[in-house]
Parts: sequence; C-alpha cells; structure tokens
Amino acid sequence: MRRAVLRVSLAAVLVSSTPALARDYGTLGTTWAIAEPDLIEVIHARLHTLEESGELAAINRRFVETARATIEHPHPVAGISPATADRQWMFDPTVTLADDIRDARGNLLAAKGQRFNPLHIVAMAHAFVVIDGDSNDEIAWAMKQGAPDKVWIVLVKGSPTERMTALKRRFWFDQDGVITHRFGIMHTPALISQKDDLIALQEVALRHEGAPQ
Repeated sequence: MRRAVLRVSLAAVLVSSTPALARDYGTLGTTWAIAEPDLIEVIHARLHTLEESGELAAINRRFVETARATIEHPHPVAGISPATADRQWMFDPTVTLADDIRDARGNLLAAKGQRFNPLHIVAMAHAFVVIDGDSNDEIAWAMKQGAPDKVWIVLVKGSPTERMTALKRRFWFDQDGVITHRFGIMHTPALISQKDDLIALQEVALRHEGAPQ
C-alpha cells in the first residue's frame, strides 16, 4: 500500500511539474518579419531590366553567332596529323552484351552475356573517309574514293558547310573525335570499310607529284 501511494505521489509530482518547464522568457532583441522575395519574380524583373536596356537582345545575338560559328567551323579534333606512312589494321566490333537485344516485335536477337558482332546482322551501308577539311589534297583524294551513296566524307578539321557549298556534296564532322577515337585513327586521310565480319582501316600517306616515292 505504501509503495502504491509513493508511485501515485511521484506521478502527481511529474505531471504537476510539467507545465513549469514551458515558461515564457519574453522577447530578446529586435525581431523582423520574414520577407524573402519570390525567386521567379526576381528573375522576371532582371529579364525585364535587360530587355529594356537592349542587353537581352545583344545576349541573344551573341548566342546565335556562337552557335552558328560552332556549326560552320567546329573545333578541330585534337591529336590528328597528316599521314607520313601507310598503315593498315583490322577492328573487331564484337561486344559482350550487357542486356538482351530484341527487335520491334520483341523477338530475341541476342541474349545478355552473349558475344555479339553487329556486322552479322546489319552490314555497313557505306564506307567512310576521314580527312582534314582544310587540306585541298585530302579533299581531292576523298572525292575520288566513291560516289556519295557509297562513301561518306568525315572531316576532323575545317568547315563542312563551306565544303558542301563549294562541292555540292554532303560532308560530316567527327564531333568530339568519336569516330577517330573509336577506331584508333591518328592520321589523315583514312579509309573505313567492311571486310567480312571485321572493319578494315587504312591511313594513307599522300604522295605529291615530284615527291620521293
């Protein structure tokens, strides 16, 4: 009985003492209302200021000019130089699949983990020549390698749009060196073509008239 009374008394003390913990100590220092500006409104106001001053139109012009310059005169692919000796090698495009490959109807073409050569399914539709677009000699060489439906000409330097205008033939550019890096091409001109189930690559040292053979 005494223990029960003690427990009840202790509970009463805890309950009665709880409000005493929530005491109002008043306000210390000066307070201000939170007034953070809306970010969207700030952006709109900034754009309006730029538009009123004409600076926004100038920014847009610079953006368009930069984009046009990049398209018409892409940055050259680094590390590519004219070939001084012929070089030939083969590239095996076989890969180990990370996922299943299925056709449009869901039919399994190749299973995950399988070694797969895409040339077994689809042959190359055309060959590629890779050249320095600023070299007239390499341009002339590339034009002799085949008709536009048989050979695509890819530049690593120069303006594809200027060449298209002058020669009435489509030119591509090896943006970021994707093609040259993939196949290990270090010199131009180079020829990429299919040989059975492999890709044949050839760098050609152009020999000019009067030059030693």
